[in-house]
Amino acid sequence: MKRILFVDDDRCVLDGLRRMLRPLRHEWELAFATSGAEALALLERERFDVIVSDMRMPEMDGTELLTEVMRRHPHMVRMALSGHAQKEMALRAVRATHQYLAKPCDAETLRNAITRACQLRDLLADQRLRQLVSQVESLPSLPKLYLELVEEIEKPNASVRRVGQLIARDLGMTAKVLQLVNSAFFGLRRHVSDPAQAASLLGLDTIKALVLTVQVFAKYRHLSDAAAWLERLWNHSAAVGAAARRIASTGRDPVLADHALLAGLVHDVGKLILMDGLAQRYLRVVDQACRAGLPLWQTEQETFGCTHAEVGAYLFGLWGLPDPIVEAVAHHHQPQRCPDNRFSALTAVHLADCCEHQSQDGGPAGQPDVAYLNRLGLTDNLEAWREICAGTFEMETSR
Repeated sequence: MKRILFVDDDRCVLDGLRRMLRPLRHEWELAFATSGAEALALLERERFDVIVSDMRMPEMDGTELLTEVMRRHPHMVRMALSGHAQKEMALRAVRATHQYLAKPCDAETLRNAITRACQLRDLLADQRLRQLVSQVESLPSLPKLYLELVEEIEKPNASVRRVGQLIARDLGMTAKVLQLVNSAFFGLRRHVSDPAQAASLLGLDTIKALVLTVQVFAKYRHLSDAAAWLERLWNHSAAVGAAARRIASTGRDPVLADHALLAGLVHDVGKLILMDGLAQRYLRVVDQACRAGLPLWQTEQETFGCTHAEVGAYLFGLWGLPDPIVEAVAHHHQPQRCPDNRFSALTAVHLADCCEHQSQDGGPAGQPDVAYLNRLGLTDNLEAWREICAGTFEMETSR
């Protein structure tokens, strides 16, 4: 049973939450605090899985509370549940808050948000990995692109189009702006899968504040150890995203195609998290997989008890990205684990990922899951999709 702590200085709000969530008492154990200090004292005595805090509170506001929770209790899911917040407050909350939910919020919305944020936790058997992912505020960026971005936004005539183009070239920046634009942080919650469009919607002033003041993007710390690996990772991700969108477009569903593009772009974010947080250990895992001729995810499973797929999916579940994205990231190497029997973003990303690996090294990671395709009745489409991928990779290489 999940233990959830709600914090709000308005007792009427807490009473309302208590009544609204009473039907969930068999799923959740609920506790309530009327101040940040009371919440921290309670957390010192008892263990909770999730904290949901209002932002506007006297003495210690929600951002200060969630920042302290992140430091003291890194395993916890941290959510804000607040009315319309000023832009300055929203900016301050970005680093410490996994998700920002807007009031009024009905029981089903709240239940879904908390359930989704927790649902992949059990896949991360290693408690240290859970804490590592829960502490991720932003994903590291390649220093060259980070410096180019800073240089552009500091220009008197900075171009939001150019800023969007730079963000779209970096895996960490792409993931973060898509989290923000698809959330309620800035009141923009909408379906967006293009990082350049996301940057345009956030606006130059917000992007500038995120970069220079909040420092939501950060340069990669271990570049000397993994520069070439990081470059290959982004090139692979961009190619998979483009190919997955083209595969999904054959189904004539534009939303599915957008989901396939985004999931393809970020499907390997778990590798970035592991490389940034466990650099030397993860480099040894990469080297071990290469020497043994095994798919990297299998060596990760043996070493960590999970793979980069679960690590990335857990982060995106925390961040509240759409279900098809989380599903595609979680299962892109083992699609048979997904119970869905329909063509989906997962299908497109799995095929694009296998084809890109096949085009680069012809190794075991390049073999699609034929049993999964048989289950979906799509085996006859495989050769056509391979041709689509080959054409896409050729275009990506020529850019």
